[in-house]
Amino acid sequence: MGTRSPESTLPGRRLSELVEQAARCTTDCCGASCMVSEGGPERPAAVTHPDLAALVSVQLRSGDGPIPAALERGEPVDSADLLREERWPAYRAMALDSGVRSSVTIPFRRSGLTVTLSLYSFRPGALEDAPHGPARALGDLAVTCLVRDRSYRAALTELDQLGAALRTRPVVDQACGIVMHVLGCDADAAFGVLRRVSQAT
Repeated sequence: MGTRSPESTLPGRRLSELVEQAARCTTDCCGASCMVSEGGPERPAAVTHPDLAALVSVQLRSGDGPIPAALERGEPVDSADLLREERWPAYRAMALDSGVRSSVTIPFRRSGLTVTLSLYSFRPGALEDAPHGPARALGDLAVTCLVRDRSYRAALTELDQLGAALRTRPVVDQACGIVMHVLGCDADAAFGVLRRVSQAT
């Protein structure tokens, strides 16, 4: 997860790596899902199995389930046995229909970014230790990488903007020189004239 390639800086790729590795290294885990929340409407997500996408979707639509609860509380939300669970009826019904008996959702927060990692099992009580195991370390690493990738993309955007500004600067300087010559004014006044003309046309 720590190597850098152009495609590794994409959130979807990081999330896919996270769910695959978290499911692999957690005992009795039959699948995993994760989602990124930055406060906006867009929420990139990844799942290890298509049935799990429906479980994430029902929670986002209803605003009810382990993911919304973990986002609200900021701590892991465990459902040791969904057969006996009384919370989240829509999520519970869909999970049981998919064969999922237990789940745990772990939130990770850094620099305005929140990632939730949900682990699922076919067995009740199988994921009680998951919030303290390798999945926790993988989640911490993934959210750190996502924050770093976001900073990297912001730096590249700023670099592009600065490059564009530097490329247009000689043209602006030439125009200032012409205005200074024609109007007999200093550089600040000439730049003010150019700015007014630019904003008006």
